[in-house]
Amino acid sequence: MSDWPQGPSGDNRGGGYGHGSANARPESARVMRQVRRGQVPPGPGQSAPPHGGVPQQQGYVDGRGQGEYDSGYNTGQVYGAAGGRGPAGGPPGPAPDWRRRIKVTAILVVTVLVVTTVGTYFWADSKLNHEVDLSKVIDRPEAGEGTNYLIVGSDSRAGMTDQEKKDLHTGSAEGKRTDSMMILHTGSGGSTLVSLPRDSDVEIPTFVGSESGKTYQGTGRHTKLNAAYAEDGPELLVRTVEYNTKLHIDHYVEIGFAGFANIVDAVGGVEMDIPQDIKDTKSGADFKKGKQTLNGEEALAFVRTRYALAGSDLDRTKNQQKFLSALAGQVATPSTILNPFKLYPTLGAGLDSLIVDEDMGLFDLGSMFWAMKSVNGGDGTSMNMPIAGNAANGNLQWDSAKVKQLVQQLKDDDTVTVKSN
Repeated sequence: MSDWPQGPSGDNRGGGYGHGSANARPESARVMRQVRRGQVPPGPGQSAPPHGGVPQQQGYVDGRGQGEYDSGYNTGQVYGAAGGRGPAGGPPGPAPDWRRRIKVTAILVVTVLVVTTVGTYFWADSKLNHEVDLSKVIDRPEAGEGTNYLIVGSDSRAGMTDQEKKDLHTGSAEGKRTDSMMILHTGSGGSTLVSLPRDSDVEIPTFVGSESGKTYQGTGRHTKLNAAYAEDGPELLVRTVEYNTKLHIDHYVEIGFAGFANIVDAVGGVEMDIPQDIKDTKSGADFKKGKQTLNGEEALAFVRTRYALAGSDLDRTKNQQKFLSALAGQVATPSTILNPFKLYPTLGAGLDSLIVDEDMGLFDLGSMFWAMKSVNGGDGTSMNMPIAGNAANGNLQWDSAKVKQLVQQLKDDDTVTVKSN
């Protein structure tokens, strides 16, 4: 007989299994805990939740009706976060599509660049003065390799005020004459810049008048090279250069006094190493030897200086070559091309005053500037037309043998080996 005391008779556990009863019979099935889903209608004395609010659900109910259990899930307190993970407790929004944004931005940038570039091209091309018709030039030499530009600086005062003429020391002569002439050759053999002294002795050949269309027969008349321009303009000048050199000229470029000075000012001046002290009352030049930055007025005085130099016209052409190459180097730089505040004033100043042939475009003009820049950088050659001495009339006589060799090297696009005086 067991000595263990009996439990109290009023124990509600009765003989249920698992409540310490020695009875082997398992207890009867119990009601499972249940979760009431959805909105529970308000009971007696209760009010409905406010409009738009989340109804408070009942907690877990013990199957035996013994109280409730609320885990806090109904209040949104999940993982310790109030209001859930998304905005206002909702799911998170979609992540930004950065690839699409970058693609759209890139397309917009490219579109703006293309429109700006095309617009600038047509604007600049419209400002070029295509006034020279090379189809009027007769009996032309056969074209060789590469491209030949005839670059002319004229003493035109067109459009200048009296004050500008005074400031630039240009005088007030009517008409215009060539103040400088150069042949620039570009090609695979490098760039070569050849100055043609304006006092060069040349023969005026048969030509067709640029205005009258009348043919003027050559008489074997010899004169200074710059007289050809004064007689019948650019077309006769090209005809005379081609006849006396046997070199085909592909393009013609001319700039006057005012345009030259304006370009220099637009790029902020050009640095030059002046080889000697120069003082010339006729051109207005007054320089000390050494490096200095020349503005438009000073630059024009420098390239026009003639009487203060020992070699007269030949020394002046050397200074003109140096300055024009330096100017081209200043224009054809990223600081100018990529800066619209310098590029557009420079284009405006230069293109307004340039006179070119009818077939010359902006790409041809750009090639010319890059070639002149290469001459300044030491990758090309600059020289005077070889001179043999003075002719009977006192003009400068070309060295015919050297000129023939030079022209053949340019035609064949070979590296120039001819040396000038």
